[in-house]
Amino acid sequence: MNVSQPALSMQIRALEDEVGAPLVERTAAGVVLTPQGRALEVHARQVMAALAGLEQGMRQPGQGGRLMLGMIPTVAPYLLPEALPILRARDIGRDLHLREAPTDRLIDELTVGRLDAAVAASVPENPDLVATPLFTDRFLLAGSQDQIDRIGAVHLGPRDLDPGRLLLLDEGHCLGDQALEVCGLTRRGGRLDLGAASLSTLCRLAAQGMGLTFLPQLAARQERAAAPGLAVVPFPEPQPSRKILLIRRASTPAVGWFDDLADILAKAGQAVVDC
Repeated sequence: MNVSQPALSMQIRALEDEVGAPLVERTAAGVVLTPQGRALEVHARQVMAALAGLEQGMRQPGQGGRLMLGMIPTVAPYLLPEALPILRARDIGRDLHLREAPTDRLIDELTVGRLDAAVAASVPENPDLVATPLFTDRFLLAGSQDQIDRIGAVHLGPRDLDPGRLLLLDEGHCLGDQALEVCGLTRRGGRLDLGAASLSTLCRLAAQGMGLTFLPQLAARQERAAAPGLAVVPFPEPQPSRKILLIRRASTPAVGWFDDLADILAKAGQAVVDC
């Protein structure tokens, strides 16, 4: 913050005098907010988000402004190779900065204005955020060729799978939670917990016969090329899937760069899943 402790203390006291109530309590464990302090924090964050929206509005992408785009790790490596050439050919992608992170972190950074938009696969619960659907990404079942040959012959649905054979991403990755949901499971029900942090790791383990995993259609071409022993089979209808979304703050106008970005990402994503 580049503010000395005495100066910060004076500013806090001045703010307390202004609002007419103590905002912090000094305890042996440190400084904590009072109820009035927490209420002020909520309003302060709203003001900061509004100011961030104003700042973003003054630097429109495609008009010399920087575009701060967030994307979840189970989408970015597979969507960007298709989308980047189109973005770079348009003004919207000339000053593009990408942030790859789990959904919760992207939503936090979008809310406070560090990001202009984020690509995720779950609808935000925050009423101050708006999600635009881009494309539908079907789940495939992936494993070694021997495992898939046996499963493909009996047409197992997601809820017919043995939970002990499922390989899932760590908590915090929405793909793992979505896989559990379509199987009607919780994380406590699994017996095989390898703590994988990336989809690529899961695919390599599955290719070696360590278990089965859910592979988005978006990632299938790249992951099968990287793990030659990996085989996939579609689920019977109704096929499980996820919706890929482009999320913005409600205060951000949709007309202009956001609509252009959504159109480019939607077409690029559809081209990949249709391959």
